[in-house]
Amino acid sequence: MTTSLTRTEHAPDHVPAPDALRADETAGTAYSARHAEIYDHIHAVRGRDWDAEADAVARLVFERRPGARSVLDVACGTGAHLRRLREHFPVAEGLELSDTMREIASARLPGSTVHRGDMLDFDLGTGYDAVLCMCFSMGYMASTEELTAAARCLARNLVPGGVVVAEPWWFPEKFLDGFVTGSVAESEDLVVSRVSRSVRDGRRSLMTVHYTVADRAGLRAFTEQETYSLFTHEEYTAAFAAAGLDATYLPGPPNGRGLYVGVRT
Repeated sequence: MTTSLTRTEHAPDHVPAPDALRADETAGTAYSARHAEIYDHIHAVRGRDWDAEADAVARLVFERRPGARSVLDVACGTGAHLRRLREHFPVAEGLELSDTMREIASARLPGSTVHRGDMLDFDLGTGYDAVLCMCFSMGYMASTEELTAAARCLARNLVPGGVVVAEPWWFPEKFLDGFVTGSVAESEDLVVSRVSRSVRDGRRSLMTVHYTVADRAGLRAFTEQETYSLFTHEEYTAAFAAAGLDATYLPGPPNGRGLYVGVRT
């Protein structure tokens, strides 16, 4: 099997979160079904190293909580990070709203629990040593009130002294209005093209993404609209503080937007 990738971009590309349409359950299910069938293929061919990202996050957790044994990956998608996290933590579970993504993750991770839940209001009734929220999922919150509610959910499911690791969307001053990018992910039996354009709409970024998929069954195309809030660093920090988390921002990796690492006080 041969693989190739062609892409043009001016900034790190977006990695869609699987629960983008959580407000509309029917639309969210349809979106996830279309996206799930190509999600892993796109990122595998593009060379994204999920294992290295999971290893780096685990190190951040152990630096702050040596001996941590349990982790919850919120908005875990198809379980790509979680598969590796199971090598670091005896208890490694996921939480995902999309039925399709959750089914893929469960099949990929036999013996691990992938809970159904919305990051705005979940409460699993237990405490984890670490709770993660990667792939910019906090950017889907529509307001600072929702951002704070999500941060409180993450913190509520931690033990005292537990660690949150969360990946933000772009800060307003870093967002490139009118940014366009395109890529083609090709293997022996599947070719997927992806083109997108992102624009600013007040405090939001609106991304239109067009996919064309070719496989042995035929050719199909679909378009998706994704909306992110352009929260400031101060707004993220305030949300974590309101949730009882002493959070630090680490710029840069894994995808150019950095990470927030917070400890439940």
